[in-house]
Amino acid sequence: MSFNLHRFWAIVVKEFIQMRRDRFTFGMMVGIPMIQIILFGFAINSNPKHLPTAVYAADNSPFARTFVWALRNSSYFDIVRMARSAGEIRELLAEGDVQFAVTVPVDFSRQLLRGERPDLLLEADATDPAAVGFATAAISALTSSVLDPDLTGPLQRLRGSPPPFNLVIHPHYNPENISQYNIVPGLMGVMLTMTMVMITGLAITRERERGTMENLLSTPAHPGEVLLGKIIPYLTIGYAQVTLVLLASWLVFSVPMVGSIPLLLALALLFILANLAVGITFSTIAKNQLQAVQMAFFFFLPSLLLSGYMFPFRGMPGWAQALGEALPLTHFLRIVRGILLKGNGLAECAPDVWPIALFVIGMLALGIKRYRQTLD
Repeated sequence: MSFNLHRFWAIVVKEFIQMRRDRFTFGMMVGIPMIQIILFGFAINSNPKHLPTAVYAADNSPFARTFVWALRNSSYFDIVRMARSAGEIRELLAEGDVQFAVTVPVDFSRQLLRGERPDLLLEADATDPAAVGFATAAISALTSSVLDPDLTGPLQRLRGSPPPFNLVIHPHYNPENISQYNIVPGLMGVMLTMTMVMITGLAITRERERGTMENLLSTPAHPGEVLLGKIIPYLTIGYAQVTLVLLASWLVFSVPMVGSIPLLLALALLFILANLAVGITFSTIAKNQLQAVQMAFFFFLPSLLLSGYMFPFRGMPGWAQALGEALPLTHFLRIVRGILLKGNGLAECAPDVWPIALFVIGMLALGIKRYRQTLD
């Protein structure tokens, strides 16, 4: 049969009509590129600045104050806490409240005036090497001339190279800046987000398309019973993925596992439930499996870009960080990296546990409400 232009054009017109009727898919085709443009154009920044920094100035001399002001003026450091002890510094770094910590020793000014080049300690949370690289380079460049305004008259002899003090940089938790230590544990959260949301997103839509939904609705089962009953079996799949990533991290990539693996497994349950709740809620909204997959991808893309997995979280603008804080992947990345690399316990993980729990409750409530609407 030869090619017929009229039949060809009829099929083209039919597809445009179908596209116009399927407004949800058309909206996804427009919405996803717009999200990518906004996120990559405005939110993503590989050179983060204004990183939260704590200072413990045991020697609060003019030289120490000059150095602190130089940190502020560099635009890479925001002084958010004046610590009272070295223990407070360690606690702030472990909990992720600050990215950097500067310690000025007790006899800093005395040794400096004697020309003994005292040590000034800079500690960094290097669980994400990309977040600290540029800032560390900037502070290293400051050391050569930062105190020149104070070194006048008889002290002018201390100027020049080498600088009058020695900057000691301690990158904690990942001192060798190995990117796999940051990427591989985070892959656990990314994998669970992608698969759990998509698999459960097809749960109810599959029932509807196969015609078995009517049988399910005719039972006396409560909506909550149905939704939880569909979620629980997928927990085994989620834990299989968690086990796979942990074994690969240990055997293949030699990722240090400083903290408690049972604690990580217990908190992973909450994160798996969060993603399953998202998927099951999407399945109550979508009209078919294609829409369920589209909604899953629509949720996965911002989670991947705004959680801090691919790009430094603190390098994003404030509005992007606020959106990222609403996503469970953001908090789970902090939990898994904190436990494996820092040895964090439940107390350090608690600030990131309750947002995930709140997300689970909200999503399940929305899913149950939407499921009840399908009973009409």
